[in-house]
Order: sequence, then structure tokens, then C-alpha cells
Amino acid sequence: MELRQLEHFVAVAQHLSFTRAAREVHVVQSSLSTSVRQLERELGATLFERTTRKVTLTPAGWTLLPMARRILMDARSARESVATVAGVVSGAVAVGTIQMLTWVDLPAALSRFYRAHPGVEITLREAPVDELLDALLAGDLDLAYIARDSSRLPDAVSVLATRDEELVVIAASGHPLAREHQVHLADLRDEPFVDFQAGTGLQTVVERLCIQASLRRRITFAVTQLELLVSLVRAGLGIAIVPAPVARGSGDLARLSIAPSPPHRTLALVSRTPGPGNPAAVALLRDVHGRILR
Repeated sequence: MELRQLEHFVAVAQHLSFTRAAREVHVVQSSLSTSVRQLERELGATLFERTTRKVTLTPAGWTLLPMARRILMDARSARESVATVAGVVSGAVAVGTIQMLTWVDLPAALSRFYRAHPGVEITLREAPVDELLDALLAGDLDLAYIARDSSRLPDAVSVLATRDEELVVIAASGHPLAREHQVHLADLRDEPFVDFQAGTGLQTVVERLCIQASLRRRITFAVTQLELLVSLVRAGLGIAIVPAPVARGSGDLARLSIAPSPPHRTLALVSRTPGPGNPAAVALLRDVHGRILR
């Protein structure tokens, strides 16, 4: 049994797709399938039920999954511990993020970190908050940037830092609202909205805000990309509620504060309790946030 085989098995178990798993571990699908079949032969058990429509774990696969994850985490910890003794930052760091992260310029930060520590393998996953937390708890992520809502975080998740951002309304420059400086949400009931698809971190926060304001929005466009949301608003096809940093960076769009009390969303940088023990993750925190958060 090889570590690479376990890595391939865990990737398929996570995605329940050989195609998506192959993309994650950077191998062709045929090689991934061969690796998993070799592991099944060595263990003498079928790990996945494969049909033309779906892939599911067998009872043997469910039994192996937590042990495989633990073995991979232990192997990574061993490599990182040796590197620490040698005084070299190496190993791997896996970061998760929500789509609309305005706290840090993550691509630029990761680029600087990679140039400073070329021995570190960096992976980045963009996903909804629930998926990020699941991946964090499973050991697939070291750190994650999430948007908080009213739900309680799992006990095994540690908040390293938070940031509050005001939420504002954006509209096209020619929209009647562009003449205003602030607006009550209840006055927007007849406006078409552009919003993110349900389940994303910002969408959840905005939906709760509108419910509290007794605003039942008419959502005409539900998107997954920030650039598309801004373009649709700029084209006059709807208004949107976004973090203030997004509005400031959107150029000619009108930006309105929300009365009577400007609402906020909270971003959080989280890891597994009691904080990252991975030296590469600690180094990334130091480089990106200017201090070691432990």
C-alpha cells in the first residue's frame, strides 16, 4: 500500500467522481482508476461501487476513509517536522476560501508566499462555507476564509481572526437610486435584484438581512461569479447588496448605504483547534497577516 494510492482513494471518496478527483491530484483519469484498483487488490476488498451514473463508497470504503485520512495527515506532519528541524519551510499548505473574499488579495499573497518559500506546495479551494468547514475538519484544509452567520461553528474549529465589512446597495449610474446616498431596504421591494446562488456565504447573510427588514426580493438573476454580478448591475438589469470594498472597486456604479443602521458581514479566518500546527501554514499566516496566529 502506497501513500499515493491512499491519496487517490481519498480524492475519489471526497468528490465521488473519478474525473474531478483526477483533476485535483493532477493525474489522468486512467492512472487514477488503475491506482484505486491496485489498492483494492492489495486490500482484497471493493472500495467503490461504480455505475455509469454515480460513484459511491462501499462499507469497506467507509471503513478505510478515516484511517486513510489519518495516515496521510501523519505522513505530512512527519515531513513538515523534519523540515522544521532542518530550518527549511517546506511541505504543503491547503487554503480554502469563499468566493467573494475582500479581506486580502489572496492570489497576490499566495504568489508572494510561493516566491519566498518555493519548497511549499500550495493548494487553494473555493467553495461554500459548509464545504470549507467539512474539508477543514477532515484535514483536507489547513486554513479557511469563511463568512460567518448566526450558526455556531463546530467545537473543533478555531477562529484565528475576524474582519467586519459594511454591506451596501449598488446600482447602475443611470438608475433612479443613483441620486440617493442611502436607502431603506423596505423601499426596494419593487426592484429587481442580482444575487449569488443560494448557499454561498454572502447570499446567506444578505437573505437573513432582507428577512429581518421584511423585504421579499424579486431576484431576476442568480449568478456564481462576482464579475458577472457587477456587469449585470452596470447594465441596469438589477441592483445588488455587496460588501463595501466590492462597491468601491466597481468604478462607476452608485453606492448607497443602508438605513437606518448600516449592516455588516463578518469574515473569519479559521483552522482546526487549537490552531495550525503545520509549519507551512504558520509561515503563511505570518506572511499574509503579519504575525503568527496560534
